[in-house]
Amino acid sequence: MSKWLQSGLRRDVCVVVASEGDPTQQSVKRAIERKNDDRIRPKRFNGAVRKLENANIITREPDGVHDRLLLTDAGEQRLREHREWERERLSDWEDAV
Repeated sequence: MSKWLQSGLRRDVCVVVASEGDPTQQSVKRAIERKNDDRIRPKRFNGAVRKLENANIITREPDGVHDRLLLTDAGEQRLREHREWERERLSDWEDAV
C-alpha cells in the first residue's frame, strides 16, 4: 500500500475531496471532524494536507481567503485502487453479515 494511505486522516481527506468536488480546506476539516465526532488539531490536519500535496495526490487552489483542495489524476487513481482493495477484502465479510 502506498505511504500516502498509511494515515487514516490522509485517506479521509482524499475521500472528502473526491466526494465534494473542490471543497475548501476548512470544509474538509469540518467534514472529517463531524465524521469522527472529534476535533482535529490544525497542525495535524495541515501536515496531512502537506504530505498529500508533496506526494502529488492533491493540489491546493487559492480561492479568495480560502484554499480549495482537488485530487490530482494520480490521487484519483490511488483512491480507486484503495476502494478496489477494500471491496476485495470485504466481499466475503459482507456476504456473511
